[in-house]
Amino acid sequence: MTTNHQIHLDNRPTGEAVASNFKLVVSDTPALQDGQVLVRHHFMSLDPYMRGRMNESKSYAVPQPLGAVMQGGTVGEIVESRHAKYAVGDKVVGFGGWQEYSVVDASVPGAVKKVDTTHVPLSAYLGAVGMPGVTAWYGLVKIIAPKAGDTVVITAASGAVGSAFGALAKVRGCRVVGIAGGADKCRYVTEELGFDACIDYKQHTDARAMSQALKEACPQGIDGYFENVGGYIFDAVLTRINAFGRIALCGMIAGYDGLPMPLANPAAILINRLKIEGFIVSEHMEVWPEALAELGGLVASGKLKPRESVAQGIAAAPQAFLGLLKGKNFGKQLVKLI
Repeated sequence: MTTNHQIHLDNRPTGEAVASNFKLVVSDTPALQDGQVLVRHHFMSLDPYMRGRMNESKSYAVPQPLGAVMQGGTVGEIVESRHAKYAVGDKVVGFGGWQEYSVVDASVPGAVKKVDTTHVPLSAYLGAVGMPGVTAWYGLVKIIAPKAGDTVVITAASGAVGSAFGALAKVRGCRVVGIAGGADKCRYVTEELGFDACIDYKQHTDARAMSQALKEACPQGIDGYFENVGGYIFDAVLTRINAFGRIALCGMIAGYDGLPMPLANPAAILINRLKIEGFIVSEHMEVWPEALAELGGLVASGKLKPRESVAQGIAAAPQAFLGLLKGKNFGKQLVKLI
């Protein structure tokens, strides 16, 4: 048996999530059964969607169970195997959750997948070449569907989804404008990720100021918008979007604490004949191979240079997660477990 440290959801938040919602638990991993593998996690992923699942309210997925390991993506290596297709030392990606080890039934399709780290770092399979990257790909390619010369805008531009979105949009010939918090993040978005412009929302704190900034950054208007945040930024975008614009609605982090987020001018949707589509990337597994192939190529070639914020050790996960919800991370938020 192997000693395993885990983070459980101990109680549900009331309003803003806090560290006391979580509990550190120590247990032993069970003995393997036939077909199972023991994975030692090298990194685990922290993502904004996890906040919504901490609530008990109805959503696209069942709530995170109380008294159970917080769910989430992981990468690591096989340290014990009772499955013929997996050997000790294989690097894998899975959904092992907030813990140091996981026992996985490797015969279940998609439960664990071997990955090649020759040209793509292992941690990238939780970011640019994982769920966040495919999220960016689906929203851009399948919903916004830009043509060369279109202007596209994305919130949370310096994060895991935003960085992938920028690279994917640039290779399609778009003008790409990001929105991020702080001068350092905006500088990274333009200088390292290659966006054409980046707006600092900390300098434009209401819809009118943001609308003016968007007017300057998007002189031909906005053709496609990838929404991660909601709130006044969404209101501002609706004042600058072109007729027949397309909006990929991925996240609404401004409302994850349960506050309502009414639109100031929903008539703009009708006036501009907008297409707005919400999506959950795990419901579109058919596109993952194509998306991952392109994203892996962009990382391997250096056209996509994602940044990571890395917390050290399982005990650091709750505070790192709470920081993510407040935009304290810079790039993809990970926890390093070895």
